[in-house]
Amino acid sequence: MKKALISIFIVSISALAGLAQQTEKPTQDDKVTTAPAKDAKDANAAAGEMAKAAFAAHGGDKLKAFKTMVIKGSVDVTMSAFPQVLPGTFATIIAGEKYRLEINSAAQSMKQIYNGRETHSSLPGFSLPPITRVGFPVLSRVGDTGYTVAALPEGAKKKAGFRITSPEGYFTDFYVDEKTNLLKGFDSSYEISGRTVTTSAEIDKYKIVDGITIPEKYVQRFDLGQMTIYSAFKAKEIFINNEIPDDYFDLSK
Repeated sequence: MKKALISIFIVSISALAGLAQQTEKPTQDDKVTTAPAKDAKDANAAAGEMAKAAFAAHGGDKLKAFKTMVIKGSVDVTMSAFPQVLPGTFATIIAGEKYRLEINSAAQSMKQIYNGRETHSSLPGFSLPPITRVGFPVLSRVGDTGYTVAALPEGAKKKAGFRITSPEGYFTDFYVDEKTNLLKGFDSSYEISGRTVTTSAEIDKYKIVDGITIPEKYVQRFDLGQMTIYSAFKAKEIFINNEIPDDYFDLSK
C-alpha cells in the first residue's frame, strides 16, 4: 500500500519515419513495404502539426520560456481495494531541470528532489520518474532537440493526439480537443520498483497564469496490476516565474 500511495503522485510521456522518393514504378513487393512507411510518415507529420497547435494553445512562446513553475493543491485518493477517500496535499516546484515534489497525507508523506545533478527521495531505494519528463511539463519541449513527436500507437482509442518521447525514453500520449487544441488528457506508462505502472488522466478545468494555460483540476487513474488507484487533483495556487531560492533544491532539506 505504501508504494501504491506514492505512485499516484507523479504530476502528472519514434522519430518521424523516412520515405525515399522512387523514380521507377514499384513492384508488388515494394508496394507492400512502402505503403505502410508512407502512412507512418503522414501520420507522424499530422501528429507534429497537432503538437504545435496544442503547444500554441497552452501558451506557445510563454510556455517555452517559463523559468519556474509552482503548483500547490489538494488530492483525494481512492483505491479499488480500499474505497475510502484519503485526502492529502501536493506541491510541485520546477526551476529549469531542477524540481521538488512534496506530498503530505495522513497515509504517507514523501518528497523527491532533483538539484540538476542528483536525485534524492525521502524513501531510500525508491524514486519516481523525473516530473519534468512525463505529463504536462513535456508539452513545453515541443521542438526541442532530443524530444520526438510521433503519432499515437496503433489501436489507441482516442485518435486525436500525439506522443512525445524524452531523450531518456519516457513517453506521454496526449489527447487533444480538436476545436480548442487544448489537452483533454494524457496517458503514460513507466517502471517503478520493478513493476509497470500505467496511468491515464482526464483534465476537467484549466487556469491561465501569465499567458500559460495550465491544468487546474484533473482526475488520474493508476493501474498497478493488482490494484487501481483513482486520484482527484485540484490546484489551489499556481505561480509562474516566481523567484525560487537555489537552496530549495538542497538534497538535505
